[in-house]
Amino acid sequence: MNTDLTPVIAGYIPLLDSAVLVAAKEIGFAEQEGIALKLVRETSWANIRDRMAVGHFDVAHMLAPMPIAASLNLTSLAVPMLAPMVLGLGGNAITVSAGLWTKMAGEGAGSDGDPASTGAALARLVRAGGRGSSDRLRFGVVHPFSGHAYELRYWLAAAGLDPDRDVEISVLPPQLMADALAAGQLDGYCVGEPWNTAAVVAGTGRIATYKQAIWPDSPEKVLGVTKDWAERHLVTLSALMRAISAAADWCAAPENADQLADLLSRPDYLGCPVEICLPALTGDMRLGPNTSARIPDFLTFSGGARAAPSPAHGQWFYEQMVRWRQAEPSADAEGTVARIFSPGLYRAALGLEDLPQQGAIRLFDRAPA
Repeated sequence: MNTDLTPVIAGYIPLLDSAVLVAAKEIGFAEQEGIALKLVRETSWANIRDRMAVGHFDVAHMLAPMPIAASLNLTSLAVPMLAPMVLGLGGNAITVSAGLWTKMAGEGAGSDGDPASTGAALARLVRAGGRGSSDRLRFGVVHPFSGHAYELRYWLAAAGLDPDRDVEISVLPPQLMADALAAGQLDGYCVGEPWNTAAVVAGTGRIATYKQAIWPDSPEKVLGVTKDWAERHLVTLSALMRAISAAADWCAAPENADQLADLLSRPDYLGCPVEICLPALTGDMRLGPNTSARIPDFLTFSGGARAAPSPAHGQWFYEQMVRWRQAEPSADAEGTVARIFSPGLYRAALGLEDLPQQGAIRLFDRAPA
């Protein structure tokens, strides 16, 4: 190894949107920027959070709301964090068991992943079932402070369901979701790829809807870093963001999809079959056993200007924390969130200071009655 390189340790979870870090290391973008990037696979987002807080990791592949929760002291081992760069857009889906999908289809759930019709069908089932607290449908999310949790809650609430009363929501690591569904421990879950496709291929699950239909072109994972580390290693952080931006552009090129799937499928990365990795990388998704859909932007890797964080996105995450009683409304907190999702560090690193801010966010409307 070149001893002139600056070492950086990055934690990640085995998901397709860790691809930008994997490519930065394996394809050589990090080395070109003078960085010796070491990737450490973790089993849960709580571990990522805790190891960042105690300094085991310099940076991490991180749930977009997690730096907010840490900075607002809403979670354990809380330290001020930043999200200076977006690693990927989209990539999540809500998958339900094959048995539940059959019932939802009978209630008029659309087969194309439309969140309004699938949510309305689920709501009709829940209301008809009159479920008590002991027999509510069980849904899994990867962390309470995650896009997955807020997307699932938004989908349920838009259909007129109370996520805290009408269903049970529990936390499970992403790579265990499909097995929990197959074992009957969950009726559904919201997770990043490839762990939705894994259930579809196994015949145990069906994708009901997906992030791109709920909140189009929205951030999913960010480059997480403590505020202290960013301030002390600004030159290194800038070089790393340039490397990851170049890696993201490489990951986004359709001609690299097969090579990327081969790379991610390795045992030391995701450890799953290539055929489970490819659908989200190409946009040719299998929603169910006999249903496919072309969703070009299902998962988008963020390079160039698209990787700049937006205070508006951070604000939406914070609003969900307030909505679901994880945080109290506060003008000071809103200012903190804007600083966490400020595009300034990333734009300066890539020389993009003159680009306009991203526009307003778009979300799907309520499900039909």
